[in-house]
Amino acid sequence: MDAADWFRNRSYAYEQFADLETLARRKRDLSLSVSLVLPCRNVADTVGNIVDEIHAVNEKALLVDQILAVDADSEDGTAEVAASHGAVVYSENELMASHGGAHGKGDAMWRSLSVARGDLVMYVDADTRDFKPQFVYGILGPILHVPQIRYVKAAYRRPFKKGENTEPDGGGRVTELSTKPLFNLFYPELTGFVQPLAGEFVADRDLFCSIPFLTGYAVETGVMIDVLKKVGLGAMAQVDLGTRQNRHQPLRNLSRMSYAVLRAVARRLRQDGRLHQVRDPNLPDQLFQFSDYLHAVATPEGLQLQEYVEELVERPPINEVLKVG
Repeated sequence: MDAADWFRNRSYAYEQFADLETLARRKRDLSLSVSLVLPCRNVADTVGNIVDEIHAVNEKALLVDQILAVDADSEDGTAEVAASHGAVVYSENELMASHGGAHGKGDAMWRSLSVARGDLVMYVDADTRDFKPQFVYGILGPILHVPQIRYVKAAYRRPFKKGENTEPDGGGRVTELSTKPLFNLFYPELTGFVQPLAGEFVADRDLFCSIPFLTGYAVETGVMIDVLKKVGLGAMAQVDLGTRQNRHQPLRNLSRMSYAVLRAVARRLRQDGRLHQVRDPNLPDQLFQFSDYLHAVATPEGLQLQEYVEELVERPPINEVLKVG
């Protein structure tokens, strides 16, 4: 199955799964349970409404059995808000504490697998301002109805809103300028995905537990590539959820995010023997999880060369850590 065939056969619309009672019945017939994980960092203004919307779906038909908020010890009261709305809250730094402090979103997602008990695990971004019911049932639809599918990714339009002005498709700048060109060049099988960096996706827990997780902003890129290698393109799908409005990052931050995506792709290419980098063989491998990122900018105070240390940790398949299976 090439990307064009896949796009025709594995792209769905959320309206196809809007009959919640039928979807819940299918879930019961398959004897499946669902854990929904919200990786959180200073999202007190959005996480409560998201949890409320999940509960509202459950009131119509029980689709989500466990709602987890994995918080980065936020300073704005995120954990308290999530708990008050009915989510089970964990500190990402307390989960799997023997592995040290958490290294961003990807690490929170990896650690959540130690407490997510569902047969299916769904990840959902916690900064969405217009969270809709289809963000739950739409993503679950294909994995419940099509036996061959083991991984489902959200697709949507991302408007760019600044003040009173809105560009209908101006969001997703890292996706359009970094991820999609890299996939076209190195992983053409994945070019049919509309939103490869979407934070909303679901898979069976066994699949997630059998692949490594890159930390930080590289996590979605790594998961896409690793799932492709593990189960093949035919077991992957996407669902059109309409539109999604979330926080927009400053352009300077997007540069670092793009760098994380590039490093994730480069790491997988190197592991597959498709990319060769010159390095001193006498240096230990762990040194290569760090990379200085130099960013030249013009500021009101003059020209500056800013330096960041971008850490890219790779957590092993959690089955190997927890000795499961």
